[in-house]
Amino acid sequence: MKIKWLGHATFLITSDSDVKIITDPYEPNDKLRYGEINESADIATVSHEHSDHGNVAAVKGNPQVAKNDAEIKGIKFKGIPSFHDAAGGKDRGSNTIFCFEVDGVKVCHLGDLGHELTAEQVAAVGSVDIILLPVGGFYTIDAAVASRVAGQLKPKVIIPMHFKNNKCDFPISGVDEFLRGKKDISQPEASEVELKAGELPSATRVIVLKPAM
Repeated sequence: MKIKWLGHATFLITSDSDVKIITDPYEPNDKLRYGEINESADIATVSHEHSDHGNVAAVKGNPQVAKNDAEIKGIKFKGIPSFHDAAGGKDRGSNTIFCFEVDGVKVCHLGDLGHELTAEQVAAVGSVDIILLPVGGFYTIDAAVASRVAGQLKPKVIIPMHFKNNKCDFPISGVDEFLRGKKDISQPEASEVELKAGELPSATRVIVLKPAM
């Protein structure tokens, strides 16, 4: 499988059989200056209906939207309810964590998670290989809480998302704070990485991708 970071919380995940999943497609604006999405997908996941995460209309191919638990094109999706804040949704509403398996690799997209996971949520996620993890804070968990969530889930690979960079001018932090103290960090000059079930690292590796858009 291949994982391509388009920007923000948007990834294009392509299976070996060319099934394409797009996560949380963004809508560019004056603060979010990633390029217009011009990718095609078969399936879309949307963690919550904010414009920077739910712009499915921009995705080519008329993707089917996975809502909560679904099976589309042979891929099973589990939607786990959570919150966009640390106040039980009172500040920013709800958030759905999506877990799914592609080519034997278990992926978890945490959306705009705003809190540490409960024991029930950790159990619902279960064993996971890759987490797509917000790290920028303010609208989501910050670097410290993101590190604790990673410790709760114990993935083989962490791909950070939703952080400040030269294309995202939200009042959030960059990725460096999250990387501080991490032992295995890969920062390829690429927006895409190929990951195979039998070749994942034994200890957690953080892979920081470049935005494609």
